[in-house]
Amino acid sequence: MPESKSTLFRAWFYFRNGWSLYFAFIFAAINTLTVTYYLAVNEIPFLLNFFPSFSHYVAAAVLGGVPFLVLIGYLHFKKSHAYRSDVTISTESNPFARRSLINSELNLELNLMILNLLSKLSDGEKLNQDEVNKIQESKNTINDFINKRSIKNNKDLEYLKQLLNK
Repeated sequence: MPESKSTLFRAWFYFRNGWSLYFAFIFAAINTLTVTYYLAVNEIPFLLNFFPSFSHYVAAAVLGGVPFLVLIGYLHFKKSHAYRSDVTISTESNPFARRSLINSELNLELNLMILNLLSKLSDGEKLNQDEVNKIQESKNTINDFINKRSIKNNKDLEYLKQLLNK
């Protein structure tokens, strides 16, 4: 992709994130506080006893709302299945994230196999034919997998789904 096109798409990405994470968030908070106070609280005399002015309402909303929203955010990330689903979908749909995860899994498997073999060899034991065959089989399987996969095909996704089903 030409550099100018890449720069344009990067700028668009940064703009969308700046807008949605910062501007729209702040604007929505101000808008919500203003609308709820002047259309609800200000029109209900009973609520005016608790919030005699807009600044009292904002202070109460910030002091009560921020800790409540922090708790909601914590529950979303730590206790909810929703976040896990978000991450799973993001990983499945992003070939670069998928590739990184699959490479990490393959490295772990290979490292464990190498450590087991090194442990056996360091104890002065020789590898038996089954272990040599398993090494060759693993080498062929990984080599075949590496040769068949690409960022554009679904080999990494198929492997990821196998991991998720284990």
